[in-house]
Amino acid sequence: MKREELIQLYSKALLIRLFEEKVDWLFSRGRLWGTTHLCIGQEAVAVGVISCIRRADYVVSTHRGHGHLIAKGADIKLLFAELLGRREGYCMGKGGTQHLCVKDVNFLGTNGITGGGIPIATGAALSIKLRDEDRIAVCFFGDGASNQGAFHESLNMASVWGLPILYVCENNMYGMSTRFSMVSKYEDVAKRACAYGIESTIVDGMDIEKVYSTTEKILSKVRNGSPFLLEAKTYRFCGHSKSDPRLYRTRDEEDEWKRKDPIAQIEKKLLEILPEKELHAIRESLRNTIEESYRYAEEECKELDKDEALRGAYAYTNAYVSQGDIQCPR
Repeated sequence: MKREELIQLYSKALLIRLFEEKVDWLFSRGRLWGTTHLCIGQEAVAVGVISCIRRADYVVSTHRGHGHLIAKGADIKLLFAELLGRREGYCMGKGGTQHLCVKDVNFLGTNGITGGGIPIATGAALSIKLRDEDRIAVCFFGDGASNQGAFHESLNMASVWGLPILYVCENNMYGMSTRFSMVSKYEDVAKRACAYGIESTIVDGMDIEKVYSTTEKILSKVRNGSPFLLEAKTYRFCGHSKSDPRLYRTRDEEDEWKRKDPIAQIEKKLLEILPEKELHAIRESLRNTIEESYRYAEEECKELDKDEALRGAYAYTNAYVSQGDIQCPR
């Protein structure tokens, strides 16, 4: 891989890591509310796959989707604004972390439902075929989602109809707190693809170069109407969500996976071709981007007033309102 390509992959992966760490920090200090699902540790999958596709290609994500959106080209300022509930956010601050949709970069959304994005991505791939467009759909999902009926139905449809879709399973070994090996006879999700006549392969999801090169080889098949299942073996360093104490896995296991940290791996390779001060400059530049983007969202963006916050939250008719059955904002 060329020096410039490696730097670009590293920069995207580190930007995701720094963003997620900032989000975690904000939650710990009461600046963000609700919940969040961080992808710290899984950056190589998002960056490795999405760096291979085009801007016109669709991406459908999961509940753990900040990394996918950033890799697809999100404006960090607008992403912070969304999470902070600001008007300037991608969805006017109403979507938050689990309901992000960014039409400008063909990002069809994060999703709070396990496996909920799989049929959406399959439908997007069908629309591509019906319109004879030169693009593909990329669908991310976790190992837990592979036990949902929508997974099997979607793969069957994609196979029968020859849809241009790449299914990417981020197998981090746990569906919430349940180890995948406890709910599946086989630990490899990729083995399920053959039942639907779909090709599949497994890649080290902690190695960004391997994810990138593997995806690159697959895409020509996908663009020719052959759906493909790519399983990336990865690991989330944090819990399932911000309130997860991770009592279901050992600290020895966590330490073992942290030694495979995708950021540390690519930094080690870069230090063979870059002076330390140049790598440090990249880090500092990205940290500044994160801080400046957060300050923009916090200090310059506006919170929604009551009417704006409620607008679009209710469906009603004038008849119901006139009868006094319900009270809805106008």
